[in-house]
Amino acid sequence: MTTVTWTVTDSPIGPLLLAATPGGLVNVVFHADEETSRAARERLAARLGAEPVEVGSPAERRGGGGDQGAEAAPQDGAGGGAAEDRAAADRVLTEAVDQLGAYFDGTLRAFDLPLDWSLSGGFNRQVLRELADGVPYGTVVGYVDLAERVGEPGAARAVGVAMGSNPLPVVVACHRVVESGGGIGGFGGGLETKRALLALEGVLPQPLF
Repeated sequence: MTTVTWTVTDSPIGPLLLAATPGGLVNVVFHADEETSRAARERLAARLGAEPVEVGSPAERRGGGGDQGAEAAPQDGAGGGAAEDRAAADRVLTEAVDQLGAYFDGTLRAFDLPLDWSLSGGFNRQVLRELADGVPYGTVVGYVDLAERVGEPGAARAVGVAMGSNPLPVVVACHRVVESGGGIGGFGGGLETKRALLALEGVLPQPLF
C-alpha cells in the first residue's frame, strides 16, 4: 500500500497543502482551508489507495519529535518497511516546505525535489514534464509553443487541459504558460494567484496594493 503524508504550509498566496509519497512530492493544493484540505485528502485516498496521514511542523519532523519519532523506530523490526516509507515521505515534505519558503523569499529559482507523477499520465504528464524541464524561472511559454515542443502542433487546447490537471502547481510551474497573443491565460488557482507568481518571478510588475 502506498504511504501518503501531508501537511499545510503558509505562503504569500495562501495556505498550500503538500502531499508526498516515498517516491516524491505528489500533490500541491492551493487555498488549503479546512474544507479544501479535506476534499483534497479524499481525492488522494481514492486515487492512491491509502488514507493520507498528517505530519507535524517542519521543526517537529527534523527533530523526530512526537508520534513520528516513535513510529520511525519500531520494536524488534516490526513494521520497519512502513516506518521507512513514512520517514521517506516525511523527508520529502520537509524539503518541499523549505524550498517553497526559499522560492517565495526570492532566494530559490529552481526546485530540486523528487516528484511522484502518480496523479498524472499520458499526454498530460508528457506536457507537464516538458514544462518542468524546459521552462525556467522568470520565463513564459505559450500554449501553442508548448504543444509544438512535445511534438503535437495544434494541440494547444489539450495543453490547456493538461495545465488545469497539474497536480503539482508552483513546483511544476503551470503559471508560466500564457496565451501567445499576450493574454495571461487561465489558472486553476485563480488569476490573482497566477499574477502574483508571475510578478514574483519578474514577468509582471508587482501589484501596487
